[in-house]
Amino acid sequence: MPEKPISPPIWILVVATATGPLALNIFVPSMPGLTHVFGTDYATIQLTLTLYLVGVALAQLAYGPLSDRFGRRPALLTGLAIYSAASLLCAFAWSIEVLIFGRILQAVGGCAGMVLGRAIVRDVFERNRAASVIALVTMAMAVAPAMAPALGGFLESAFGWHATFLVPMALGIVVLVASIYRLNETNLEPIPRIDVPSMLRSYGELLRSRAFLGYAGNTAMSVGAFFAFLAGGPYVVVEILHQPSSQYGLYFVLISAGYMIGNFGASRVSQRLGIDRMIQIGVGVSTVGGIVGIGVVLSGTVTTASVFLPMMLVAVGNGLSQPNGIAGAVSVNRRIAGAASGLMGFAQMAVGALFTVVVGLLQNQHDHSAMAGMILFACVASYACYLLARTEQTEERGDAAG
Repeated sequence: MPEKPISPPIWILVVATATGPLALNIFVPSMPGLTHVFGTDYATIQLTLTLYLVGVALAQLAYGPLSDRFGRRPALLTGLAIYSAASLLCAFAWSIEVLIFGRILQAVGGCAGMVLGRAIVRDVFERNRAASVIALVTMAMAVAPAMAPALGGFLESAFGWHATFLVPMALGIVVLVASIYRLNETNLEPIPRIDVPSMLRSYGELLRSRAFLGYAGNTAMSVGAFFAFLAGGPYVVVEILHQPSSQYGLYFVLISAGYMIGNFGASRVSQRLGIDRMIQIGVGVSTVGGIVGIGVVLSGTVTTASVFLPMMLVAVGNGLSQPNGIAGAVSVNRRIAGAASGLMGFAQMAVGALFTVVVGLLQNQHDHSAMAGMILFACVASYACYLLARTEQTEERGDAAG
């Protein structure tokens, strides 16, 4: 009988997973002022955000296979060490070039928790139970991007922009030390070796699986809906409705609350209903929210409530479906669960980035039709992806019965 991995403290996975999103969002309020600090234009400062996203997307492709070969623990410890050191470098950057380089390193280190937290959960728990634990992790993680801009604004005003990097550094050190003493290795059957061809084969194997493509696509489209809102929401609130940016931050709590409500529901009933049923329910709720959003646009209504309330409903549905989609994707082939987690994370970031570009190109000066349309498209596409996963599973059951 194979040895069972020891379950780590859930709080370590929660904090490790939150480090990347925290660093992404806590720095944003400081960006406009850095044009004067470094004597450059805002487009150059914007690279500290854009290249952070690129670093997260690409690094996720490496962490999965590396953790499949060498173990989750050393990969996570390395990532947390890079994250902490890079945050310190950013805090004392003496030029914009150094700051951009530090942000890329911070992204590379910060995404370790995002990838490996999911893989560790899947190592320890069976399929449906994994969805419940992932829901708890992502519910807590949702607090980081929700509170980070407000925290960053306070730190920047009270202590200067350096503090927006020193706080993530301190958090990274805390979870690094805790992981050294409390996190056991959970990958008890590592793959024998790793090289570029083997990495490509792992990804190729996953890309040939309609089940993986379906579950990963489902989660990526959920993320796409969220990024569509991030791209269009601030413009509508500030430029069209002429509300202060602080008002946007206040109302954004509704989105985070909706996602946390969905995550809480997923954590309570996923094990009983199963991941496929939960995805159906979640996507259904999100689609209703998307339809309501389009409806208020067609009615000519442009208010703060018409922007945030439909998206809150979409967020509830995403909170129900996304943890189950993640559990489904990393369960397709447990031998390469790390690679699956990394490839899925890359897809999420890539789709999210694409949606922000599309919304930016289509945004008009009168309403939020571009944002609402892309959110509804994401909801419909997420269900189509789920059907793709179910098609392969139905065929596999038919083959087994035959």
